Amino acid sequence: MSEILNIAHDMAKDLFKVGAMDEITMREIDTLCLPPKRPFMPEDIRRIRLANHVSQAVFAAIMGIGKTTMHQWEQGQKTQAAQRNAFSTSLIERACP
Repeated sequence: MSEILNIAHDMAKDLFKVGAMDEITMREIDTLCLPPKRPFMPEDIRRIRLANHVSQAVFAAIMGIGKTTMHQWEQGQKTQAAQRNAFSTSLIERACP
C-alpha cells in the first residue's frame, strides 16, 4: 500500500474510533486498502495439493469445487479467480507464501 493510502487509512480508523465515521464506511475503506490478490498459477495449486498428499478429488472437496474444475485449474485450462470463494482463497494463500 502506498504511503498516502496508509495515511488516509489511519485517518479513517481514527475517525471511526471517535464516532465520526460509521462502520459500513469503515469497512468500505478497509476493502479499498487491501493489497491486490496475486493470481495463483496452476503449478501453485498442484504443488500445494501434492504437498498435502491428497488427490485432486479430495482437494476439490476441501476447496468446495468439483474434481473437473480442480483438474482444469491444475492444467491451466480454467483460472480460479472467478471461481474461488473466501475459504478457498485463504487455504491457497496460507499454503503458498
